[in-house]
Amino acid sequence: MRRDRLDGAGVAMLLGVQVLLAFNQIIVKAVNAGLQPVFFAGLRSALAIGFVWAWLAWRGRPPRLRRAALWPGLLMGTVFAAEFLFLFLALDLTTVGRASVLMYSMPVWYAALAHFGLGERVTPSKAAGLALAFAGTAWAILSRGQGGEGSLAGDLCAIGAALGWALTAFVARRPTMRAEGPELQLFWMVVVSAPILLLAAPFFGPLIRELQPLHLAGLLFQASVVVAGGFILWLWLLSVYPSSTVASFSFLTPVLAVLLGAAIFGESLSGGILGAVALVAAGIVLINRAPAK
Repeated sequence: MRRDRLDGAGVAMLLGVQVLLAFNQIIVKAVNAGLQPVFFAGLRSALAIGFVWAWLAWRGRPPRLRRAALWPGLLMGTVFAAEFLFLFLALDLTTVGRASVLMYSMPVWYAALAHFGLGERVTPSKAAGLALAFAGTAWAILSRGQGGEGSLAGDLCAIGAALGWALTAFVARRPTMRAEGPELQLFWMVVVSAPILLLAAPFFGPLIRELQPLHLAGLLFQASVVVAGGFILWLWLLSVYPSSTVASFSFLTPVLAVLLGAAIFGESLSGGILGAVALVAAGIVLINRAPAK
C-alpha cells in the first residue's frame, strides 16, 4: 500500500538498507583479495539470476522477458555491467571511503540526464544540490593523500560507476522499462550483465587470486543478500514511500562507508575526504528535496 509519509518501519528498513549498502563495499574490497574484481562481479550477477528468479517465482510472477523490452533490457543490462565493472575495479584501486563518496555523486549525473531526457526540470534547489555534490566530488579527487591510499585510476573508475548508475536509472525511467516494473528490471540487469562481465574478466588479469573460503562466503552473500535482498527491498521502499524521501537517505551510505573503511581497513579520515562527504551528502539532500507546493 502506497504511503504518503515515512513511518517507523520505513525508517528502520531504510537505515538497514543503507548499512547493508555501505557494508557491501567493505565486502567487495575484501573479496577482491581472492577473486579478480571483474570476474567477481560476473559471478555475482550469474548467481543472482537464480536468487532473483526464485524471488519472482515465490511472488507468483516468474520472469517472462517480453520482446518489446528486448533492446531497452539489453541496454539496461549492459550499462549495469559497466557500472559494476567500474565499481569493483575502483574498490580494488582506491579506498572504500573515496570510492563510496565518488560513487554517490550519481544524483549529479542523473539530474542532468533527467533534465534533458525526461523533462524533470532542474529547480533552484536541485541546482544548488548539483553544485554542492559536484564540488564534493572534485574535492575528493583533488585531496588524494601522500600515504598511497588515493589513486587517480580508482577515482576515475568510481566516477565511471556513478555515471553507469545514473544511466541505469535513466533507462529504468523510460516508458518501456518502467512498464516492466522494478523486479523484472533487476532480472534484466543480472541476466545481461553476467555474460558480459564473465567474458570481459580475462582481459583484467588472472581470475583467481589468493582465494579463501571467506571470499566464497562473501560472493554468496553479495548475490543473495545484497542483490536479491537489498536491491529488491530498496526498489520496494521506492514503490511504497515518497521517492524523494527514500532517495534522500542515500547520503548515509558514503558516510557509513567512510567510517567502516576507517574501522575495518584503517583508512585515514582526512579533512579532505570528510569535507567531500559533507558536500556530497548536502547535495544529495537538496537534489531529492520535494519542491515547495
